[in-house]
Parts: sequence; C-alpha cells; structure tokens
Amino acid sequence: MVALAGRPWREHMRALARPRAPETLPVEFDRRRIYVLPTRFGLFYAALLLTMLAGALNYNNNPALLLGLLLAGAGLASLIAAQLQLAGLKITAIDAQPVPAGSPLMVRVHAQAADSRVRRGLRVDDESSPDHAVLSLADGSGQAQLALATSHRGWFDLPRIRISTTHPLGLARAWAYVWTETPLLVYPTPEPNGPPLPEGAGELAQARLHPSGDELHHLRPYRVGDATRAIAWKHSARRDSLLVREYEQALGTDIVLDWRQAGPLSTEARISRLARWVDEAERDGRRYRLVLPGHTSLGPDQGAAHRHACLRALALMPGG
Repeated sequence: MVALAGRPWREHMRALARPRAPETLPVEFDRRRIYVLPTRFGLFYAALLLTMLAGALNYNNNPALLLGLLLAGAGLASLIAAQLQLAGLKITAIDAQPVPAGSPLMVRVHAQAADSRVRRGLRVDDESSPDHAVLSLADGSGQAQLALATSHRGWFDLPRIRISTTHPLGLARAWAYVWTETPLLVYPTPEPNGPPLPEGAGELAQARLHPSGDELHHLRPYRVGDATRAIAWKHSARRDSLLVREYEQALGTDIVLDWRQAGPLSTEARISRLARWVDEAERDGRRYRLVLPGHTSLGPDQGAAHRHACLRALALMPGG
C-alpha cells in the first residue's frame, strides 16, 4: 500500500505490462501480454451508470433499471472489444534508415494480423514523447512510422514501444509493449562548416564544368544570371542568339579522406569532418577512400553502399 500511495496505480500496472528484457522479433500479442484499463471517459461513464442504477433502484423504476443494465453490458462488451483489437497482432520487424545524430530517427514498426478481423484505432508511441503514429492494417498488414529523438552517434537502443487502442467506444484503453533487442545505427553529425574536399588524383581523373576553368568545353544558350564576360559575342552574332562559353577544370575522382590529415582536432571533431567530406564526395559523384586508424581503409568507391559503409565505420569508432 505504501508503494501504491507513492506512485500512481496506472504506473504500477504499466510496469507489470512491460517486457522484462529485450526480445527477438517477431512477437505476437496474446491475452497475457494485453492489458485493459478504463479511460477517463470510461470512469465518468461508470460513475454515471452507478448514479442511474441507484436512482432506478431508489424509485423502483424498472425501465430506467433496464436501461442502466443495458448500458453497463455495452461498457463491459467494449472492454472485450478493445482487447480483441490487439489479440493476435504480430509485430514482425522494427527498422529505420540511419540519420545523423541530432536528427529524428524515423522508426518503422511493421505489423501483421494473424486473422481477418478488422482492427481500427491502433496507435504506436514510446511513452517518453507526446508524438504518436497511426498503425493501419487495411490489407492485414501495415506499418507505422514513429519519430524518435537521437543525441549521439553509434548504436541506438530502442525503448519499449507501446501499441494501444481505445476502439470502439473510447471507454477503455488496451495496450501491449514490444521491446526489440536489435539496435539501430545513428550516423555522426557532419561538420557544419569546414575546409573543402581534398584534391583527388588517380587514373580515373576526369574533367568537370567549372566557371573558372582553363579549357573551353562547349557553347550553350544564355541563361538569366550568366556573367556578361562569358558571352561569346562573335558566335552569338552568327546565330542571332546569345551563347555562353562553358569551361572545364581537371578534377581527380579518387579522393583520400585520411584520419591523420583531417586537422589537429579532437576525435569527435575529426569524425564530424570526415562525415561531412563523405557526404560532399558522394554528392559530387566523386570516388573516395576513407582511411581510419588501425590500418582500416574503405574504397576507393562511390555509391549508397560505400557511403553507408564509411559512415557506419565513423559512427562505431571508439570514444562516442
């Protein structure tokens, strides 16, 4: 009784409903995992029914007594209906695309119904945030996307995720928890401002268009905002339309992003700078190689898989 007086009774019931340890997915909700409690509206409804029944008994009003009993039966049926919304629901997977630390991690909760029963009003949250997501099972399966805050790079241990519903009448809330043991990856935060990419070199060196290049590449039609000095006046006079010179500048595609050459910075600052360089090299379509302490080298390569491998290696470096 002392413990119940110190903490709200609803918190004690939620503590009993939570899994004691992370578990392997998929997880199916059965009657032992689902908990049902009345909502505030449900408590008001119960108090109203008690008042109605007391008045009907006091005045010996049989129609009012019958109405009160019918409404009480509907309330009890709503408790069972709320529990059946979650019974047989299977959480098949929980995943997310990695994001930089500080950005919300969009966690996808995949669910599947074990039977053909229609389920409505399912919501997903983690209790620590007021935000929630709606889980729709229109075709027997679906997913909900829940935003979770991130603060540091590396592995992100998911909290207990709650799936709940107040359907059909809002008199009771049924809920169950799922706690996956598989962590999600969070990339390091890229440096907001810093030096440009190191110059590349190699056999695959090629050229790119650059306004301050040295060699003429081609002529193109004038666009609003082009510099006047770039207009080819002689060629424009022949074509009777303005033409602009496009130049090119030699550019090496094999870039070496070396931990030792990132500058005299702390460990986290170097990781942020290298993460920024990886994103810039990928955005510019450059081939790059990441060199980390311990003779770890990734690449040279480019593409989404190579970017993920580099950012993953940076995210899992010691010291985070």
